[in-house]
Amino acid sequence: MKKLFSLLFIIPALYSCSIAQNAQQKYADLITVESSKKHLTTLSSVEFEGRGTGQEGGRKAAEYIANEFKSYGLATPVNGSFYQPVALQQIAYQVENFSIDGDTWVNGKDFYVQADHDVRDFSANEIIFVGYGIQHADYNELNGIDVKGKVVLLINEGEPTDATGKSHITKENNKSEWSSSRFKRVQELTKLQPAAIFSTSSQVAETLAKMKGRLTGGRVMLGDGSNTNRNITQAVPVINISVATADQLLAKANTSVEKFKEAANRSFKPSAVQIKTSFLASMGVKVEKLSDPNVLGLLEGSDLKDEIIVVSGHYDHDGILPDGTIFPGADDNGSGTVGVLELARAFSQAKKEGKGPRRSILFIGLAAEEKGLLGSKYYTENPIFPLANTVACLNLDMIGRIDDKHLAGNHNYIHAIGTDKLSSELKKITEASNKEYTQMEVDFTYDDPKDPMRLYYRSDHYNFAQKGIPSAFFFSGLHPDYHTPNDTVDKIDFPMMVKREKLVFHVTWEIANRAQRLTVDSNKE
Repeated sequence: MKKLFSLLFIIPALYSCSIAQNAQQKYADLITVESSKKHLTTLSSVEFEGRGTGQEGGRKAAEYIANEFKSYGLATPVNGSFYQPVALQQIAYQVENFSIDGDTWVNGKDFYVQADHDVRDFSANEIIFVGYGIQHADYNELNGIDVKGKVVLLINEGEPTDATGKSHITKENNKSEWSSSRFKRVQELTKLQPAAIFSTSSQVAETLAKMKGRLTGGRVMLGDGSNTNRNITQAVPVINISVATADQLLAKANTSVEKFKEAANRSFKPSAVQIKTSFLASMGVKVEKLSDPNVLGLLEGSDLKDEIIVVSGHYDHDGILPDGTIFPGADDNGSGTVGVLELARAFSQAKKEGKGPRRSILFIGLAAEEKGLLGSKYYTENPIFPLANTVACLNLDMIGRIDDKHLAGNHNYIHAIGTDKLSSELKKITEASNKEYTQMEVDFTYDDPKDPMRLYYRSDHYNFAQKGIPSAFFFSGLHPDYHTPNDTVDKIDFPMMVKREKLVFHVTWEIANRAQRLTVDSNKE
């Protein structure tokens, strides 16, 4: 009789457990290759232009995520909106126009500028060629020459030598400090307060060739765009031009870089040359306000709804360059963004069918990760829900490829980073969920604090971890197409990507429905 009573209690419990597991698997299986591929093909398409911060493609990506959240029936947690505008400012050196004798020159193609000053106009009817720009007691090319407020051109390498290669300045075979330090001659010339410095050297052509007309969008940081009290570090712009371009200017004075060097080596007599040419430009640093949003969708829980699980992935990437080059970012992080969308859809369907989570889940498409984890930093400093009630952050960042480490071996893997840094339970749940449902190799290599990649500190979960919230970074690893225009959708391993999405789904399900929130019981490096 005692055994009978025991069985009567055990059978319903086992049945209930089986039903719960079947439901969990049912909703995980809503995450498919077809739906993931559809999302990622769109997000990494030419239309989305690499989803750059402050660019049209980034705006389209945020709008796409919000529309998907709306279609799933997620709540709008930011004062009735899916958008949490992130206060950003972009600080960039911009050349608005630049011409010599009426001919337009292109920044990044014909020259590049090193400077830090507010936008201002430049105008000159001559350029003063000061040779090597050397100011030394035995060889002073600026002696008696007033360059204040004027535009100058210098050869930013080398020094006069005799036929044996002996320095005229040191009188020895060793070159002087003027020859070895390009910074020194610019620094000393700047003290004479010229308006601008054209600088030529043999290295400039190679640098311009590598740039291929591509210029970065400048530095993006948190701020409201009102940064008017900048500490200006280089008020005199240095305009770097190739030797060939310098020769075009010097031809107006019937000389060239090589002719000057030959004459200087013969005579050791410095002499300035006036180049009659018109120079007009408007350029300088602009501080621009950006407001790329974090995109938040809330699935409200039941009896533990005040406790929040964050499921996140950044949607931004490197965008489009002025020359039209697009960085699609299919893996980084179109894949993680799709993971957030797929989990949101699956959990939403579960709730519609009466199987919703006990805890609330906040799905976030994060902005400006590529600019320094700025979207997640902004959220954790301006949380929509109290961080004290945020029990975990599960972050998906690059889950769609096979990395170099696994390429020749096991493709059935995922890197799980940071699972035990703050909570031993999070690692146990990850391992148990994988064993039960996805059966991958869970690679914890990057948890080693001595690992040179230091990846634990390099994605959005880390800003949550810094606030004491157990956080994990799910990742498929680095590959040769990382941050190149070749990170395209055709290279995604969709079956593995979906398997990784499902693991995060199961981990989220377990955290969302267990009786106790995750224990914070460690503080590992």
